Amino acid sequence: MTPNTFARCTHFLYLHGFRSSPGSAKARRMAEWVRTHRPDLHFACPQLPPSPAEAFALLQALTQDWPAQGRALMGSSLGGFYATALAHEPGWLDSPVVVLNPAVQPARDLTRYIGEQSCWQDSTQRFFVRAEFMPELEALMPGELKSPARFLAVIAKGDEVLDWREMQARYAPCPTLLLEGSDHGLSDFDDYLSQLCTFLRLDGADPI
Repeated sequence: MTPNTFARCTHFLYLHGFRSSPGSAKARRMAEWVRTHRPDLHFACPQLPPSPAEAFALLQALTQDWPAQGRALMGSSLGGFYATALAHEPGWLDSPVVVLNPAVQPARDLTRYIGEQSCWQDSTQRFFVRAEFMPELEALMPGELKSPARFLAVIAKGDEVLDWREMQARYAPCPTLLLEGSDHGLSDFDDYLSQLCTFLRLDGADPI
């Protein structure tokens, strides 16, 4: 399935990144966009538990009753990793997916965060990263991307957290928006939000 044959989106899932929340700038921006442009859209942006296995089980349960057609998915950083894994589950194989500076090897990168952590948006929200989370991440690691044309990867060369070259190599078969600057949080998100919404069929327009 190619992007211009996707059904108009009726159910949209946004996944935040590590140490983030539905209160992140991009999550709030997407919620605002939905309220303004598609109030009819079923929009979900859950707080993900620290355990990858629990997070993935939550996503499966949350979307199990969603229709097979009309789903769309966006994930940032670790949420991009989860989005890629979820996109290979039954019910998602014909859905468009946008990944924003997606984590490629989280089981490797998150080992240095084992211990107590806090949420970026609210430092009073604390949680523990446990060593056993790393095998859980490895178990979720998809192999070769299925139907790579349905993925749009937004990758910033200015990402100060993840290596843009590794992201680019992982999503090489996919349409890619490679940003010369920007940053890990994509502070210029609004500059290409319309393009992302069109790819996901949120606005009903045909992708160019």
